[in-house]
Amino acid sequence: MKRLTRRSTLAGALALAVPARAERPPLRIIVGYPPGAGIDTIARLVADKMHASLGRPVIVENKPGAAGMIANTTVKAAAPDGSTLLMTPLANMVFFPHSYARLDYDPLKDYVPVAHLASFPLAFGVGPAVPAKTLAEYVTFAKKGGANANFTAAALGSLPHFFGLMFARTAGLELTYIPYKGTAQALPALMSGEIPAAILTLNDLGTAVQSGKARILATSGAKRSPQYPDVPTFRESGYDIEGLAWYALYAPAGTPREIVDALSRAAIEAIRQPDVKQRLEPLGLEVTGLGPAELAAIQRADDDKWGPVIRASGFKADQ
Repeated sequence: MKRLTRRSTLAGALALAVPARAERPPLRIIVGYPPGAGIDTIARLVADKMHASLGRPVIVENKPGAAGMIANTTVKAAAPDGSTLLMTPLANMVFFPHSYARLDYDPLKDYVPVAHLASFPLAFGVGPAVPAKTLAEYVTFAKKGGANANFTAAALGSLPHFFGLMFARTAGLELTYIPYKGTAQALPALMSGEIPAAILTLNDLGTAVQSGKARILATSGAKRSPQYPDVPTFRESGYDIEGLAWYALYAPAGTPREIVDALSRAAIEAIRQPDVKQRLEPLGLEVTGLGPAELAAIQRADDDKWGPVIRASGFKADQ
């Protein structure tokens, strides 16, 4: 009896010394936008799957504010031990270094790429008062000037805003950006004819299309959207431009390579699950599931593409 007690005591000590897999500290995925946003939806779907594959709690923490930059600075300051990840859109890692005179983080120095999760194209839509049925017809319409040349986008300083400027330069147009307070105001303005054209997500413009109060003339991807297979891309319409928004995961700089690789594998496995893809496709999101090297290459290529456009516009978000 006495011997059995000693063995039990030893077993208990070993259990305390080597924590069970399920007792590992949680992995936090920091999202700079409120619950319910598209990026939050992806984060929660991925977190649920990563929890199962990693055998540890994975929680999503929303830290909205400052255009998502509170999340960036939170992860920048986090310990590089694999316990904190940043879920971020393209804008925070590519646009903001060019559009903010003062930025509290460096996308290239303060983070390590983990996984590129999903991308989505933009859509160019016109309202009910615009007679154009094709992008070329719209260009003719807009060249008449005045209010015909006005357009809006999801937000000032966003990818849709700068894509509009890139399109204008390519088409030889002088488009005037009219700001609204987000899609919630921009979409009704398009549907009512207050603004003739808008560049928004396919998911957002789909609402107006279904009501018969808008038409999508082109999408910004390399290929046609499965949601709107009859709508040509900008390239197919004769304008050699392309632009995809994306969501990706990053870890704090200094996170060991083996930890980054393990987290990347778990995230890619999660996003590629059939039920996750089924949830995201109706939102206009294309699952990518690419590793650190591919994410780094995409980030560099987009910086090379959009940096000159942003600088030429003279836009500064904080001035």
